[in-house]
Amino acid sequence: MNRLSRRAAMGMLAAASLSSPALAQQKTALKLGWTTGEGAQDPYAIGARMFKEEVEQRSGGRIDVQLFPNRALGDERPMLDGMRLGTVDMGIITNAVIAQIEPAFQINDMPFLFRDEAQAQRVLDGSVGDQLRQRLDTRGVVALGYMEGGFRHMINNVRPINTPDDVKGVKFRVLQSPIYIGLFTSLGGTAVPMAWGETFTAVQQGAVDGLEIPAAVIDANKYNEVTKFLSLTNHIYSMIGLLISKRAHDRLPADLKTAVRDAAKAATAKQRAQSGANARQIVEQLRTKGMQVNALPDVAPFRRAVMPMYENFRQQIGADIVRDALAAQ
Repeated sequence: MNRLSRRAAMGMLAAASLSSPALAQQKTALKLGWTTGEGAQDPYAIGARMFKEEVEQRSGGRIDVQLFPNRALGDERPMLDGMRLGTVDMGIITNAVIAQIEPAFQINDMPFLFRDEAQAQRVLDGSVGDQLRQRLDTRGVVALGYMEGGFRHMINNVRPINTPDDVKGVKFRVLQSPIYIGLFTSLGGTAVPMAWGETFTAVQQGAVDGLEIPAAVIDANKYNEVTKFLSLTNHIYSMIGLLISKRAHDRLPADLKTAVRDAAKAATAKQRAQSGANARQIVEQLRTKGMQVNALPDVAPFRRAVMPMYENFRQQIGADIVRDALAAQ
């Protein structure tokens, strides 16, 4: 075989290898974790499944999203720290935990800030959400989407919550966040910061009287089996962040970065719609399962009780973000 023939043969082999099925099917694996269950109505699980479906379709199968519910990748703060280090790819993380590394996210947890879900979504999809995204990026984590956990409610085994006085003397498990601690302190209750993985047993054994979480999380994690009273306080809108490690994000080629971002946007819109529809049904399901359900007769006394918190946290959050969030109302 002469030199020209050898070159032609080598070229044909190279072309064949580039078009081989093995190369075409090479995938980038992204491990996505969250701490709650994988039930059909769990808002974290809904978001994870919708993101997986969207990104795998948009990437032509080049991205394989592997799902890890039930703390399989750890509790939320260790997952978030892992994302910053690049040892964890992705997570769906509660807003209050994100605020532990970027205090500006505390704006989303300010009590009685948002009137309804639509208002909260407008704020997060506008300039406030952009500012939060930019700040988190400097911490080594990319916010792909602001998904919805629904409004948070109080559940406990002491009494229904109708007025701030009903909170007094009740021990509530709270997220490890100064805002959540401040909320219950302002209302005269006892705030007990505790990791999610310890909470069910603590309620079951009476170490705490109750906690505050969205209805979907109550149902998905069977808290109706260990608590009696569900009070629809709507005290905090629960944003759950679809996050990716900046290191994992930056390693992706440009077209897969686009696929991930577009998929996150589409999945966030679908997740919000599904979670909202589910929340309206779940309260009635919890009632039929034996929980005593009540709505607040008047939210004004609660708002008055927590108003000093806005001034106390203005500097930590950022005066511009507080201003913009209030203006968006």
